[in-house]
Amino acid sequence: MSSESKSSQSEKELSGLVLEQKIKGSRKVSNYLVASMLSIGGVGFLLASFSSYFGRDFLPLGNPSTLIFVPQGLVMGLYGLAAFLLAIYFWRLINIDYGSGVNRFDKNKGVLSLSRRGLFKNIEIEIPIDEIKAVKLEVREGFNPLRRVSLRIKGRKDLPISRVGSPKPLLDLENEGAEIARFLEVNLEGI
Repeated sequence: MSSESKSSQSEKELSGLVLEQKIKGSRKVSNYLVASMLSIGGVGFLLASFSSYFGRDFLPLGNPSTLIFVPQGLVMGLYGLAAFLLAIYFWRLINIDYGSGVNRFDKNKGVLSLSRRGLFKNIEIEIPIDEIKAVKLEVREGFNPLRRVSLRIKGRKDLPISRVGSPKPLLDLENEGAEIARFLEVNLEGI
């Protein structure tokens, strides 16, 4: 056997012993749209407030310089400031890709490693694979739907490991749960 075939065979064996899932974070189109709208709206309200204070039109639309500053201009300035601060928060979440991370099931080391990006620090959890009792699929329909994959762990609460956000299609959820359960050789619960 050549060295190339030996190395590719060992890579396949290693890949059979390690399962890695990448989790998407807050870099979604909807977050970009919300942050953009908040930025534009916040700047617009602030410019309207400045226009009413200085008596000059800083906005090309309307005539905000005719607004009375004390009740209307001041309130518009507060709305603009609130929207602008919220936009900064959204852009910060997008910048750090809040919630993104990796689920790494490593049979070589016998450890499940979860890592997620947090706002001020990264969150990393390591759990021995032996403590995982089952893979649980949670589905709740209605006003606030929930579809997630979680792990049942001995002596602890269920640990959710799927992405937060819009609900996944049931087929994708089942496939993800089945893949993890098959890899860990544990039961699949739920649905």
